[in-house]
Amino acid sequence: MKTTLFRRHIALPQDHGSWVFILSPLFIGIFAGRQFTSASIFLITAVMAAFLLRQPVTIAVKAYAGRRPRSDLPAARFWMLVYGAISLLMVAGLVARGFTYVLYLAVPGTFVFVWHLYLVSKRAERRQAGLEIVASGVLALAAPAALWVGKETYDPMGWALWILVWLQSAASIVHAYMRLNQRDLAQVPARREKLRLGSRALLYTTFNLAATLVASAIGWLPRLIFLPFLLQWSETIWGISHPAIRAKPTAIGVRQLIVSTLFTILFIVTWKV
Repeated sequence: MKTTLFRRHIALPQDHGSWVFILSPLFIGIFAGRQFTSASIFLITAVMAAFLLRQPVTIAVKAYAGRRPRSDLPAARFWMLVYGAISLLMVAGLVARGFTYVLYLAVPGTFVFVWHLYLVSKRAERRQAGLEIVASGVLALAAPAALWVGKETYDPMGWALWILVWLQSAASIVHAYMRLNQRDLAQVPARREKLRLGSRALLYTTFNLAATLVASAIGWLPRLIFLPFLLQWSETIWGISHPAIRAKPTAIGVRQLIVSTLFTILFIVTWKV
C-alpha cells in the first residue's frame, strides 16, 4: 500500500510557485501580530493543511473527468482524509480558544476552490490569470487571520494588511505572465514594444507603489511601507528592459521567488517602523 498511497505528485502541490502565495501572508501576519501562541500554531497548521488539500482534491477531480487514471483515486482519497482531518482538528482548537470569527475568512476560499475545480473538470484551468489573482487574494487572508490570532483580538488593520499582501500577489502574478510571454520573442524588441508588452505589469506595480506612498505619507500606513513595493516596481522595470527571451521557466520562477522573499522580509521590517 505504501507505493500506492505515498505519491508525491498527489500529496504535494506540483506548482511550486504557489507556495510563496501562502507562506508570505502567513509570515507577514505572524510578525505583524507580534505574538506567537498555541493558537498561532493551530492557525498555521489549519491553513497549510487546507492549502495542501487542494492537490489531492484536484487529482481526484481529474481522475473522475478522465484526465488521470482511476488508479490515482485511492491515494487522492487518502490525502484528502489526512489533510481534511488535520484541518478540522486545528479549527476545533481555534474555536476552543475563542477565534471563531477567524473562520469566516474561509468562506471566500470555498467559493474560489469550487470555481477552480469546475475549470479543472472542463480542462480550462491553465493560464487563467484572473483566477490566479482571485485565488491569491483568498490566500492573502492568512495575513489578517495570523494578525488577529497573534493579537488575540480583532484589529481593523488586518484588512489593510490583507489588501497590501493581495496587491503584491496580483502584481507578482501579472509580472510572471509578462516574463513567460517574453520567452516567445524572436529578438529584443524596440523600447516602445517592450513597454507595450509590459504595460499591464507596470500598471499594477506603479499603482501599488503610488498607493502605498500616498497612504504612508498621510499616516494611514507605516511610513516606510512603500519600500517593498518600490522593490517590486524596480523588478518590473528591470524585467521590461531585459526581456526573458528563451529563458527557462524555472529560472524565471527562481528569480520571482527571490524577489517575493525579499519583499516579505522588507515588508515585515517596514511594517514595524
